[in-house]
Amino acid sequence: MSREGSEGELRPRPKDQGSTIKVYLAGPLGFSEVGSDFNKKRIIPLLRKLGHKTLDPWEDQGNVAAVLRLPFGVKKRDAWRRLNPQIGRKNQRLIDECDVIFAVLDGTDVDSGTAAEIGYGFARGKRILGYRGDFRLCADNEGGIVNLQVE
Repeated sequence: MSREGSEGELRPRPKDQGSTIKVYLAGPLGFSEVGSDFNKKRIIPLLRKLGHKTLDPWEDQGNVAAVLRLPFGVKKRDAWRRLNPQIGRKNQRLIDECDVIFAVLDGTDVDSGTAAEIGYGFARGKRILGYRGDFRLCADNEGGIVNLQVE
């Protein structure tokens, strides 16, 4: 993540450079209608326009929709307990497949799932590009943009 915006910036992929860069989309945007809309209408089209392939963990979430339709109670809780490890394994596989992680770091604190995704990606040697469109302050001190461990 860079204040100047040049370091680590995703640029259009020159046609003669061969394979497409695979970008994993880390962030909490899929949890809300507004966030999902921003992801689908702004972030994904921009990355694809630049010639990159997006690996979106929120894509193909048919099982999630089915669980969300269940009434509150034990059946819904148990369905989540079965589904949660599957979601985690899918996200891990997508991170393993990606070349770059594009991480949405908005909020007064970085989403814990996003922090875990970028931590795992960092440990696997993935390049990480942080995006912050939120003007609220959330750093540990005046020298940071977000939590210093995330930055």
